[in-house]
Amino acid sequence: MAQLTIRIDDDLAKHVKEHAAAHGRSVNAWVTAVLSAAVDPELEGSEPERTRSRLARAGLIAPAQRGAARRPDQNRLVQARKAAGKGTPLSRLVSGGRG
Repeated sequence: MAQLTIRIDDDLAKHVKEHAAAHGRSVNAWVTAVLSAAVDPELEGSEPERTRSRLARAGLIAPAQRGAARRPDQNRLVQARKAAGKGTPLSRLVSGGRG
């Protein structure tokens, strides 16, 4: 079994000890559980999160890019709205051929 030594702020050490005690665990057991949850996709919250994490680890999906989505050009939006109002109404398509 490997051993890991880290340096942390005194306040953080105090909080870690408090949380471990509150959960009825040793500091080692609590920190091990926290670190495992940080790196093991099976310990993530929901099934979609676990699946996304497994796919990302396998290199099958790209990480989400923040700010990548942009608003559409205002003129194109106006044109799309106008075009959406033209065409055959759904009610006519559904009732077509019924008489």
